[in-house]
Amino acid sequence: MPAYPTPHIKAVPGDFAKTVLMPGDPLRSKFIAETFLEDPVLVNDVRGIQGYTGSWKGHRVSVMASGMGMPSMGIYSYELYTIFEVENIIRIGSAGGMAQDLKLMDIVLGMGASTDSNYAGQFGLNGQLAPLADYELLATAEGICREKGLRHRVGNLFSSDTFYNADPNVNRKWADLGVLAVEMESAALYWNAARCGKRALTICTISDHVFTGEALDSDQRQTGFTQMMEVALDTAAAMDK
Repeated sequence: MPAYPTPHIKAVPGDFAKTVLMPGDPLRSKFIAETFLEDPVLVNDVRGIQGYTGSWKGHRVSVMASGMGMPSMGIYSYELYTIFEVENIIRIGSAGGMAQDLKLMDIVLGMGASTDSNYAGQFGLNGQLAPLADYELLATAEGICREKGLRHRVGNLFSSDTFYNADPNVNRKWADLGVLAVEMESAALYWNAARCGKRALTICTISDHVFTGEALDSDQRQTGFTQMMEVALDTAAAMDK
């Protein structure tokens, strides 16, 4: 067994629930814990990556930030899966809308995560593995969105390795192939889930639209995504069987 803590998470198995919600922003993790969880306990604060465990509607749930980008998500999700006995990770974050009909604050459930990353190169495949969400998590979250009457779409995300891309047409190329929105973490999460035999899902809120220029400000991004958060929490509760 590995030594505890890891270089990135100062905790022991049992500190985390079986399901962990992972926003990118540590302040969003803190907001979720303090706003929604009953009796939240801080279980990790290494590098300011705040992780909490509490309960939601009587079900034990954890929330911990992933940081930005696939390398960061790759580290934290792998350690949670392999060392801290986590079974389900639900990424909750912002995404840039690419589909024409998406509006600010719409929810996108990532059925798959296309990417320009070479993260999967480590697996030595003679081809490309399409990283997908876990179907039970996806179907549960989509059902909750329907019950709540929330505007949402299910489909493909583009997990980009580059926020400031030198190619001004890169997003249009992905959009023309039916990709709904762009973000920066899901492909690594989905690949790690596949590698570890665990489950993952991304639930994103549209914070801006890459073609219309509409955008939410930083405060709205940090605390304004409560509908997405509640969908994720209810999905986590449904997994606590």
